[in-house]
Amino acid sequence: MGPATAPPRTTSAHDRTGSEQPYWLRVAREVADDLATDAVAREQAGKAPVDEVSRLREAGLLTPPASTEADGGGGDWAAALAVVREIAAADGAIGQLLGCHYFLAGSARFFAGPALAAQIEERSAAGQWCWGGGFARQEPALTLTRGSGGLVLNGRQDYTTGVLAADRLAVRAVRADTGAPLAVVVDADRPGVVIDAAADTFGRRLAAGGSVEFDDVPVAADEVLGPLSADEDFLPPRTALASPVAHLVSVQVLLGTAEGTLAEAREYSRTGQTPLHPAWPVGSPHDPQVLTTYGELTVLIRSASALADQALGAVQEALALGDELAYDEYAEVAALVTMAETAASRAAQESTTRALDIVGPRAASGLLGFDRFWRNARTHTLYEPLGHQLRDIGDYFLNGAQPPFALPA
Repeated sequence: MGPATAPPRTTSAHDRTGSEQPYWLRVAREVADDLATDAVAREQAGKAPVDEVSRLREAGLLTPPASTEADGGGGDWAAALAVVREIAAADGAIGQLLGCHYFLAGSARFFAGPALAAQIEERSAAGQWCWGGGFARQEPALTLTRGSGGLVLNGRQDYTTGVLAADRLAVRAVRADTGAPLAVVVDADRPGVVIDAAADTFGRRLAAGGSVEFDDVPVAADEVLGPLSADEDFLPPRTALASPVAHLVSVQVLLGTAEGTLAEAREYSRTGQTPLHPAWPVGSPHDPQVLTTYGELTVLIRSASALADQALGAVQEALALGDELAYDEYAEVAALVTMAETAASRAAQESTTRALDIVGPRAASGLLGFDRFWRNARTHTLYEPLGHQLRDIGDYFLNGAQPPFALPA
């Protein structure tokens, strides 16, 4: 199957939001089916995902199912998250790359004024930019220094998603004179930007991860989106919602990975089909232990999915409230998203581990590629440890402490 064709240009961005979610899901499923046909070979080769990004671009998926004209209810984010989940079910690393791209491409909504946000999203859609980078804290931080010609960016950011395929980099930098953290956007081809592939990782090999060195890179005034956190205890609601939205992306990547794992294991249990060995023998699909495992994983994934739907609904309501969102309301939303991410993390780790037991010794074969699900899920969850999330949930439940404003790496 070849890449899905690009969507008709006569369809406006506004028509593709909210109520047009089924349209985007159809496109995503076509692309996911395409990615699934060679997922094992591509993952094992571990090359920079230039071809994969081209497939996304040709299908129109690099333009988020969103626009600044969409209503404040967040229907655009719902569509984007659904697309991420579909792609992650076929290829977890590409789902991670696309989810990171969507969040960063839409990040100006949280950190910049409406006019600048609209300008950036329009230019991104017109140029079909792919975004990489991230706003997570790191030490030492990137620094913005004012020179004779304006601001310049210096420093190194490691283990960053999407940078090997990025047209634009969105990063966190600290003003050298004031210490204020800012969200900054930089052209990936600008002089002084040096991108290196990440050290050989055991998972998320196709997420275009790498390190970026910034050496006196000029930053224009309209490339500084705005403050990331002037005061982390009293963030403006619009900025604060960046954290739960970013973590919802993580939720969808994890759920997609879990669902993709179980679907592929089920196909193997039913037919014994593999890409290179179409008739490898399998155990009985009526084995009580196998049936019990499928039952437990189905309940685990469906439960995590239901909690994710609750979290998405809460985020949509919060986005609709905008600056009228109250402090306590934000805390409830942030806590619910953290719960959803914890449940999705457990579902992904359990399903990708126990699927190997379902398949049995054949799962050790690289030809089947079942190990890629576990490696992708485990690498992802290393960045968001379960223990930290459970601690934050417990602190909120017992002491009413607001979950910290944190953006995933």
